[in-house]
Amino acid sequence: MGVKLRQTDNSGGEGSCPRVNKLSMPSKFCLNIFLNDTSSFLQENLGISLRAFLNLGLTLLIALLAGIAHWRYLDGLFENDRHFSHLSTLEKEMAFRTEMGFYYSYYKNYIEAPSITSGLRFFVNDNLSESPEVINALKRFNLYPEIVIGNLHRTYTGFMEFFGLASKTCYDIHRVRDITPVEGCEGLGDPAYFYVTCVFVLNGLMMSLLFLYGTYLSCSRFGGLITVLCFFFNHAESTRVMWTPPLRESFSYPFFVMQMLILTYIIRNQNPGRKVLAALCACNILFMLPWPTSQCILLTQVACLYACFVMGYITPSLLKSLLSVHMVASSVCFVLLFGNTSPSSLYASALLACWTIVNFRDILFKDYPHGGQRALLQIFLCIVLTVLLKWTLSAILGTSEVHISDVIRSKFSSSKDFLSMMYSCVEEYDYMEIEAVVGYIKTLLLPLNLIIVSMIGIKASHKVMNYLQQPQVEGEKAGGDAEQVPDLSNGEVMFNGLQLLALAVLAFMVMKLKLFLAPQMCIMASLLSSRPLFSWLGDCNKHNMVTFGVMSLMAMQGMANIQKQREMGGDFRSLAQEEMLQWINTNTPTDAVFGGTAPTMASVLLSTRRPIVNHPHDEDPGQRERTKMVYSMYSRKPVMEAVKRLQDLRVDYFILENTWCYPRARVGCSLPEIWDAEDKENRGKIPLCVLLLSANSHPHFKTAFENKAYKVLQVPKPTR
Repeated sequence: MGVKLRQTDNSGGEGSCPRVNKLSMPSKFCLNIFLNDTSSFLQENLGISLRAFLNLGLTLLIALLAGIAHWRYLDGLFENDRHFSHLSTLEKEMAFRTEMGFYYSYYKNYIEAPSITSGLRFFVNDNLSESPEVINALKRFNLYPEIVIGNLHRTYTGFMEFFGLASKTCYDIHRVRDITPVEGCEGLGDPAYFYVTCVFVLNGLMMSLLFLYGTYLSCSRFGGLITVLCFFFNHAESTRVMWTPPLRESFSYPFFVMQMLILTYIIRNQNPGRKVLAALCACNILFMLPWPTSQCILLTQVACLYACFVMGYITPSLLKSLLSVHMVASSVCFVLLFGNTSPSSLYASALLACWTIVNFRDILFKDYPHGGQRALLQIFLCIVLTVLLKWTLSAILGTSEVHISDVIRSKFSSSKDFLSMMYSCVEEYDYMEIEAVVGYIKTLLLPLNLIIVSMIGIKASHKVMNYLQQPQVEGEKAGGDAEQVPDLSNGEVMFNGLQLLALAVLAFMVMKLKLFLAPQMCIMASLLSSRPLFSWLGDCNKHNMVTFGVMSLMAMQGMANIQKQREMGGDFRSLAQEEMLQWINTNTPTDAVFGGTAPTMASVLLSTRRPIVNHPHDEDPGQRERTKMVYSMYSRKPVMEAVKRLQDLRVDYFILENTWCYPRARVGCSLPEIWDAEDKENRGKIPLCVLLLSANSHPHFKTAFENKAYKVLQVPKPTR
């Protein structure tokens, strides 16, 4: 039986695609007309060709896929590590240890508050975290991420309830050894699930930005893929968000990547518009708001920009614009954080020093026309002026730098006290471990970066020397920028190379800052596909073969690292802490004040909402002193001296822990040993915590609760 074809009218309107029988005319004709019309539309309205538009679309698609892959990878690692979907609400909260639980407690309070207004009111009138003091938690603890995620959670659950849709699934979980079953929930309606999902999605976006960053820096999508693959191959050294979602860097670092990408674009083009500068300012604000340590990173960035200016890669007018953006962003953060960003910090002092030198360079260096002399004087004057401003502002304002500077300073000091020993015994604040360097070598990331940095240095050194040997030109005398516009290109490559070196120094000094170093190394690895840098390898085919060979060698160890991460599994259990927290909820007044080790206090605040006197957030000098007073219970001091300190803080219950009292694997890092660095007169005595754990706590304390890990002591009221 035949099939009858209906004839169609081939006449279309002017400019339209003819309607033809697919058997009588090839469909390619219609496609060509469509492509031509689309190309004309894009050229007339967007100023780009169809080919450029398709390339952009492909680049964005790959970036999106890379972001989704990283999001799912993080989610899988987190689930494998804790078996998070099978934990009760209390167990999920206990899984957020130390600072994580402390930050999460504010998110929990915010979403459980009757209204947004009452939630914000608690943030600025917090009477729980440093009892009996009432503090502005939004100012002290950089809690804007919790406000944003809390509002998103309120919106999501409200939307689901309005349409009668289920937002989470709950079920009973039967645990081993006849432990009481608990209810576990999963789904975005569960507060903990929603929180970690937001963090992982944001860090998925970070991977998309890393791909775009590598692509733009190397001018090749292959370079973007190299960046992404290097990040995955060195994942354990590049991020810890999969283990510690609530930490401040989880929210802050993605915006640093975006900021660096925009800054790279600005340096390459040298003439940014207001919109680009506004975007850079917004990224600076979003980077600084969640994390006080960001000022330390931005200090290195300002130093790198100034170095590029001295070498002639950045014009004075551009540097002034970039410094102004930093100043505006810092001022906005100062207001939003209620003055918590120190105006006497090294970052603020460096900004002011660089801005002053650039604006008054004609007056300051009028007697030094030679480029080399001017460069040395510019560097020397910037360092001296920064230090003087820092010292002067600190003396006038009576403020101090964030504690990361104290950590670095303690490494060069021979004097050891309680606080410096506490820092040196925390792994994150120690020098970078040799295992990390070995890991970089095994994946070839470090050798590749050494080659790339060497190539940049070789290519730039000759041109920079020629520039510095040039005398002042007439344009500079007239106040223009001619003196700072030599025949140099690839300033963005030089800037990224300098930033890599600065971050390497910081990571060596403070190990947790390697989370900035490793991603920057991955970004610089994208330059392996850069033709201008590696044209000496031969034509494109030879270059591509070398690049593919290097990536194949990196993948051998990189895939092993990925497999090792994926095989990491666990099942979170802390029955002793769970028992202790349940006892507190059941047997203590809601206004009972607790003291103890900082990590445990975070859990007490989160899961019981009892007031605490100390916590893990140690940016504030006053809080560090409060923690020191509480930790006198782990010293060798007389018992009555420790009791007096607890009474001065109005502590009702003190939680004593076995693990903090006895020597640890790292010699010299138990609390009694740390106290020995300062409390010399009591050295050799039995630690107070040992006496209280091994014997009856009477007459100075009353034992209110005890299990194998914790002993809760009731502190007597002071006699009047």
